[in-house]
Amino acid sequence: MAPSIQFDRLHVVLVAARNPLNIGAAARAMSNFGFRSLRVVNPYDPSFREARSAVGASEILEKAEFFSSVADAVADCTLVVGTTAVRNRELQHPVHRPEYAARAIRKRLQVGVRHETGRNKTRGVALLFGSEKFGLSNEDLSHCHWLIRIPTCDENISMNLGQAVAVCLYELIRDSKSERAPAQTAPATAAELERITTLLLEALHTSGFLDRRRVNDAENRIRRLVRRLHLQDRDAVIWLGMLRQMLWKMTAGKDVDPAAAVSGGRRKKTAAVARTPRPEPPK
Repeated sequence: MAPSIQFDRLHVVLVAARNPLNIGAAARAMSNFGFRSLRVVNPYDPSFREARSAVGASEILEKAEFFSSVADAVADCTLVVGTTAVRNRELQHPVHRPEYAARAIRKRLQVGVRHETGRNKTRGVALLFGSEKFGLSNEDLSHCHWLIRIPTCDENISMNLGQAVAVCLYELIRDSKSERAPAQTAPATAAELERITTLLLEALHTSGFLDRRRVNDAENRIRRLVRRLHLQDRDAVIWLGMLRQMLWKMTAGKDVDPAAAVSGGRRKKTAAVARTPRPEPPK
């Protein structure tokens, strides 16, 4: 089994961010997608103080770590990924789309804890975003292993900082194996399915449905139909309760044989269908 992805080791790094709305939006995106580690390099102090009041992001901003350089902010990371709109600059790095980048980052996050000098050291992944006006500088990019570019139209290729953070983080969680799997329930047993088949046949006989559609193998068809439903055990209980209530309503005050089945257009007793006790009326 593959190890679970440790998203707490993903560090979002904002370099020289200036707009408080964008800082707040980036932190809100982190909160939306379950990421908690925000690192800030040389922020514009008044803007960052104003951003602390961003709705849904105050806790992340309060716990943000401050660094004076990109080198310090990514020192404990084994993978550093930058973001760029490319424009006309000449890049010396591989550039990938977000969906490819997300797979590579998830794979690195699955590595877990690295052993060094007899001690366990947690190694992280850094995702760098530059300032709203200039993006990441060439010096900032020199710390990166490769880059992400979000495909946008040529007329307006640069995205808002908060939007870019949201897109990248969404791709990270979109196909994550750490996503909570739906709870598995046990399938209904053959005995439960047979009880459902018996009650359903009785209901069909009582209602006259099988009298109007006479077939030689009605019982076998109904049995196969019930199996094709792939009922879970908890659903089988509901089906049995519904059928019993329906039969009680249809047979109240009548003496109906619950083991009757259709064969050649005539009703007869069949050993394959067990007699079902008549349910008591609900209290």
